[in-house]
Order: sequence, then structure tokens, then C-alpha cells
Amino acid sequence: MAWNELFTTDIGLLSLFTIGFVVVMGAYIYRFAKRHIAEDAKRAETNQG
Repeated sequence: MAWNELFTTDIGLLSLFTIGFVVVMGAYIYRFAKRHIAEDAKRAETNQG
């Protein structure tokens, strides 16, 4: 019954969209932070040596 409501009602579809958006946004922020941490570590390594 919950699955039916999730995929067929307006509020269920909005909830599904929100869950998907949060997951995608979290993945983007994770990749963004990981990339910038690596850049900062590389920059710090070259400045010290």
C-alpha cells in the first residue's frame, strides 16, 4: 500500500523527487569536497617542498 501511494499520488511523487534530489545533491557535494581536498593537499605539498 505504501509503495502504491509513493508512486501514484501527488504527495508521494513529490516525496520521491525530494528523496532523489537529496541523494544527488549529497553525491555532488561529496565529489566536490573530495576534489577540493585533494587539490588543497597537492598545493600544500608543493608549497612546503
